[in-house]
Amino acid sequence: MGVVVVSGTGTEIGKTVVTAAVAAAAAAQGRTVAVLKPAQTGLSRGEPGDAREAARLAGPGVTAVELARFPEPLAPATAARQAGMAPVGPHEVADAAAKLAGEHDLVLVEGAGGLLVRFDGAGGTLADAARLLGAPVLVVAPAGLGTLNATALTTEALRARSLETLGVVIGSWPARPDLAARCNVADLPESAGAALLGAVPDGSGSLAPEAFRAAAPGWLAPALGGSWDADAFAATVAPVG
Repeated sequence: MGVVVVSGTGTEIGKTVVTAAVAAAAAAQGRTVAVLKPAQTGLSRGEPGDAREAARLAGPGVTAVELARFPEPLAPATAARQAGMAPVGPHEVADAAAKLAGEHDLVLVEGAGGLLVRFDGAGGTLADAARLLGAPVLVVAPAGLGTLNATALTTEALRARSLETLGVVIGSWPARPDLAARCNVADLPESAGAALLGAVPDGSGSLAPEAFRAAAPGWLAPALGGSWDADAFAATVAPVG
């Protein structure tokens, strides 16, 4: 896994924290890691962006790169247009990721919003960048009601483009999961057609970096450098009856 694209089924579902956890697990194994954020929206100059936050949590040796920043909290193409700035297209994303891959063992490319959010006026998406890179896509999904459909649509879009779904990670597992969340642990792999590779506890992003790094491998399956066991987790949270 030289390059992994991290996408979500939507926005504000834990992509940055999952990216940080994967980066932390890889760094703990002695691998060099870079986090690439192609288009940061909704932040003004000087505010810490997603790539910098992921690197802060994952460790001081993790490289953070942001290609463009647009102040309005909109889809990248729209935010660029509103700001009167040039957008970032899939070829620029792929070129930047490939360059970082020549200097790091693992490059994590964190998207904005969902898989098919437009990056530029030509309709380029994160999926197009993944295709240019030949990179697998890790899907971050919410835990609760509605996630099965959104996750199935995302992975169906990946298959339609002949892109590999690396797996699914629940981006924010609640301390008190409701019935839907507990059932979804068993149902997500079937809906996605891909393995469930982790569940990151809600609020993990607020941990001190040292505590985050120590805990991160326990949230992720071995395929992502961790020790999390999907079957054991499912048995623990399975609803009665």
